[in-house]
Amino acid sequence: MHITIIAGTRPNFIKVGPIIHAINRAKQDNNISYRLVHTGQHYDKKMSDSFFIDLKIPHPDVNLSCGGGTQAEQTAAIMIAFEKELTENPCDFVLVVGDVTSTMACTIVAKKMNTKVIHVESGIRSFDMSMPEEINRLVTDSLTDVFFTTSEFANTNLRNEGVPDHKVHFVGNVMIDSLMDNIDNFTKPLLVTENNLLEKAYFVLTLHRPSNVDNPENLRNLLTTILQNVGNNKVLFPIHPRTLKVFNTLNLHFDNLIIVEPLGYLEFNWLVKNAKGVITDSGGITEETTVLGVPCMTLRENTERPETCSVGTNELVGLNTTDIINALDKIVSGNWKKGAIPEKWDGKTSDRIVKILLENY
Repeated sequence: MHITIIAGTRPNFIKVGPIIHAINRAKQDNNISYRLVHTGQHYDKKMSDSFFIDLKIPHPDVNLSCGGGTQAEQTAAIMIAFEKELTENPCDFVLVVGDVTSTMACTIVAKKMNTKVIHVESGIRSFDMSMPEEINRLVTDSLTDVFFTTSEFANTNLRNEGVPDHKVHFVGNVMIDSLMDNIDNFTKPLLVTENNLLEKAYFVLTLHRPSNVDNPENLRNLLTTILQNVGNNKVLFPIHPRTLKVFNTLNLHFDNLIIVEPLGYLEFNWLVKNAKGVITDSGGITEETTVLGVPCMTLRENTERPETCSVGTNELVGLNTTDIINALDKIVSGNWKKGAIPEKWDGKTSDRIVKILLENY
């Protein structure tokens, strides 16, 4: 069994890394191999040699260099490049993860070339068609042959969409495999000492949704609300360069706000693990905070990961100012829920995936 594994963004590599490690463990006694394809969807200076070394992720066999452009231009570029790649390097399965443009584009190419598709993190739904990721999820799952899911919520979504039960495998969360593999190697950033940060005396803030950061007034209102209601705690904001351009037009000055460049995986997760709480509009971070037992509030009206709310430490707060203030007060006062870890989020998901593939396909 030869599998072509697709990654297009930094989070994708965090997800495929454990799968590759599981394949390497299994191939000693089984006929299984892989080729790692980086579409180049995102260029990230943090995805340097140190990134691969820190997370023990192998370098890609090829980089298709399809970064930049509009979503349509990027989709087209990835499809053209991957069609050539798959023609020159055929395989039994194309394995995609998550919900980025590369996931959808490579799935379409694979199916048009009569190659079966494995989707890891299938069945996730926000039911918000304004999100590009939701469209990517729906298109990918409409073409997928083998579905690996993170929760019973995802299983139900696929069942409701008519996917036969025998194609769906509830295995857990590969993101948590990476988290558990690396938790002992989390690295305390220099900025902690430089800014006199004390453990459990700061918040980590991440914002990247266009509706939250592209509109200057929306960003101003969110930041002002947060920074005025975190008590004596600092707010650490690893900010994307695109968001920084908007932020710099706001002329905001808060003594408790610390702006830093995006951080590497080991440093960022050290900060999350030791934070009083996390404020985010990301989905993946809510999974990590759930396993780390850190209070997390999501500044969105919906989530594709409801198990982080129903089981974990996450709460879907939305964008209402009063609701944000109330949520912050609960964290600051120590009255946040404790949460638990969802079923099968135990660091063994990748081994389950490889075992199922070897036994059933």
